[in-house]
Amino acid sequence: MASYDVCTQVSELCPVEATTYGYYPNYGGNIFFAVFFGLCGVFQLGFGIYFRSWTLMVALAVGTLLEMAGYIGRVLMNKNPWDNGAFKLQIVCIILGPTFIAAGIYLTLKHVILSLGPEYSRLKPKLFTWIFIGCDIGSLILQAAGGGVAAAAGSDQLDLVNAGNNIIITGIAFQVATMSVCGLLALEYFVRYIRQRGSVEKSLGNGDGWRIKLVIFADVFAYFTVLIRCIYRIPEMAGGWGNPLMQREDEFLVLDGMMVALACLSLTALHPGFSLPSLRKGRKNGDAA
Repeated sequence: MASYDVCTQVSELCPVEATTYGYYPNYGGNIFFAVFFGLCGVFQLGFGIYFRSWTLMVALAVGTLLEMAGYIGRVLMNKNPWDNGAFKLQIVCIILGPTFIAAGIYLTLKHVILSLGPEYSRLKPKLFTWIFIGCDIGSLILQAAGGGVAAAAGSDQLDLVNAGNNIIITGIAFQVATMSVCGLLALEYFVRYIRQRGSVEKSLGNGDGWRIKLVIFADVFAYFTVLIRCIYRIPEMAGGWGNPLMQREDEFLVLDGMMVALACLSLTALHPGFSLPSLRKGRKNGDAA
């Protein structure tokens, strides 16, 4: 029986259809994402060093570079779909990358609230990072553990593979729940702010208002794209390894790769460090991170 334990190359006994994905990953599409995420990672490192926004730099740089590594794994699988090392690399990195991007979204929200007025928030700004990044870490641990179990399981250890898959699903579902709660609290904050202050321009002045609005747009856009990716991942993983949805690469490239790429693009092109004073210069600001 064809499996990653016995197959090393595509052959008559080891057809590509018998791999988990059932296809040769698209070379051009996966090269594009590998290069794109690599460039975003370089820019995030540069911006992080320039602004000394160390926590945000770690979250976004690690997230983008993990995505880059995952798509390098998929490029390698284009040459050999039975490459077990490349298969494990892309499983782990592409599952974990968006968790770090989500942490960057929470941290940006904290500094938006600090800039606009923490008195309108139900939670203290620092709790947005403590609570939601803490939950993100929990999600990360679950997904990493599940990915490790699934990747390490042999083809004859179906129970272990399914257990790893279920752990991954639990981690992603927990991430969706975390993001949903954070989104509701952010929505409540902005409703309270607008009711009491009218608009960003009125409270900050036109000079600073448009900059804050840009970073709010970037953060909200990144939030929804990462959320779409996480929601897509639940049914994709719930069908088990090699299920029909998992074997449709077009859906994966659009609903996973493109969604995370758009999130990274928004947080790179409109980097929060340009607009949020509390985020700049690291510890020189009392509540910066």
